[in-house]
Amino acid sequence: MAMKRTLAIVLAGGEGKRLMPLTEDRAKPAVPFGGSYRLIDFSLSNMVNSGYLKIVVLTQYKSHSLDTHIARSWRLSGLLGNFVAPMPAQQRRGPHWYLGSADAIYQSLNIVYDERPDYVVITGADNIYRMDFSQMVEYHIASGAPATIAGIRQPIELADQFGVIKEKDGMVDEFLEKPKNAEGLEDDPSVVLASMGNYVFNTSALIEALRKDAANPDSKHDMGGDIVPYFVDRGECAVYDFKDNVVPGSTERDRSYWRDVGTLDAYYDANMDLISVVPIFNLYNYDWPLLTGQADALPPAKFVHGDQGSRMGHAVDSLVSEAVIVSGAEVSRSVLSPKVAVHSWAQVSDSVIMHNTIINRRARINRAIVDKNVVVEENASIGFDRELDLSRGFTVTESGITVVPKDAIVTA
Repeated sequence: MAMKRTLAIVLAGGEGKRLMPLTEDRAKPAVPFGGSYRLIDFSLSNMVNSGYLKIVVLTQYKSHSLDTHIARSWRLSGLLGNFVAPMPAQQRRGPHWYLGSADAIYQSLNIVYDERPDYVVITGADNIYRMDFSQMVEYHIASGAPATIAGIRQPIELADQFGVIKEKDGMVDEFLEKPKNAEGLEDDPSVVLASMGNYVFNTSALIEALRKDAANPDSKHDMGGDIVPYFVDRGECAVYDFKDNVVPGSTERDRSYWRDVGTLDAYYDANMDLISVVPIFNLYNYDWPLLTGQADALPPAKFVHGDQGSRMGHAVDSLVSEAVIVSGAEVSRSVLSPKVAVHSWAQVSDSVIMHNTIINRRARINRAIVDKNVVVEENASIGFDRELDLSRGFTVTESGITVVPKDAIVTA
C-alpha cells in the first residue's frame, strides 16, 4: 500500500563546478559515465528497481542535455500513471530560481499536491551506488518518525567532507555539518555515519517544514543544512544505516559501494572501479539492472586488423561500448563510450573516452578524460606532458589526470 502512495523526487539541479570542464555545457547529473550511462541513470535505476514509478526530476543548471536524455531514455507507461518527469525551475514562489535544494522542493510542491502521496522519497542524482529504497521506506514507516535520513559508514578521516550523523536508539541525536573533530561509531571507532543525501518524509511533515523554512530569512534553504536539523532538533528524525540494505544480486565486494563523484579525480576513479576482473562496482548485476536508453539503434563494437607483427586492434581490461571501432590500435584499462573510433597504431591507456571521439593514427592518450566529439590528430599525445596539456587550455588535476573539453581538436 505504501509503495502505491510514494512519490520520488530526484534533485538534479546541481551546477557541478568541481567537474568543470565536463559541466561546461551540461548539468552534473547529465555527465556521461561508464561508457553508455549518465550519472542520473544510477539514481533513476535505483528508484525504478525499488518499485517507485512516479518520479519527479528537479532541474535547473544547463538542463537541456539532461532533459533530452530523460525524454528519450526514461519513458514509463502512462497508462498506469507512471512517469519520470523533469521539472525545471518555474519561479512559482517569486521572481527567483531555486535558492537551494529545500527551496527547489518548496517551489515544486504543486506536484506533491497533485499526486497526494503519503510518503516522499528524496535523493540526489550524482552518486554511484545501488540501493533498494523500498527497504528504507519500510524502515521509516516502522520507526514512526516523520523523517528518516540514510547514513553510510565512511572512514573517520573523511568526516570533514560530509554531514555526519550521531545516532542514539535509532534516531539522529546530532547532525554535524563537515566536522573537523568527529567521533567514530561505538561498534567501529574508525568510521563515522555520513549522510548519503537520501531522505524519506511523511508528506504532511515535509510540507510543514518546507513552509517554515521558506519563511525564515536566515535559512540557506538546504535539505541537509536546514530541513534535517529542523527534524533533529525536534527529536523526529530516524536514521537508516545503509549497511542493512540488501540489493538482489549484490556481492560482499560491491554491496556497500557508494562513490561521490563530485571532483574530476573521484569521477575518474569511479570509472576505473568498473574495469577490474572482479570490479569494485559491478555493472553486470542483472538482478538490479542499470537502465538507460540509446536514441539510435547502434551496431556492435568492432575490432579490426589482426596482424600481430604489425598492428592488432584489441582492448584489454576495458569497457567498450556500442559502435566503437578499434582499428589496429591498442586500448588498455580504459572506458570507451559509443561511437568512439581508435585508428591504427594509436594507444589509449587508463583513460575515459566519451562519445564520438576520433583518435587518429599513432596518437597516444594516457590517464585522461576526453569529452565528447574530440578529434585527436595523427601523432598527437595527451597525458604525457603536463605543461603542454596546460598550454593547450586543458585541465590537469593534482593527481595528473588530463581533461580535454568537448569539441576540442588536439594537434601534434
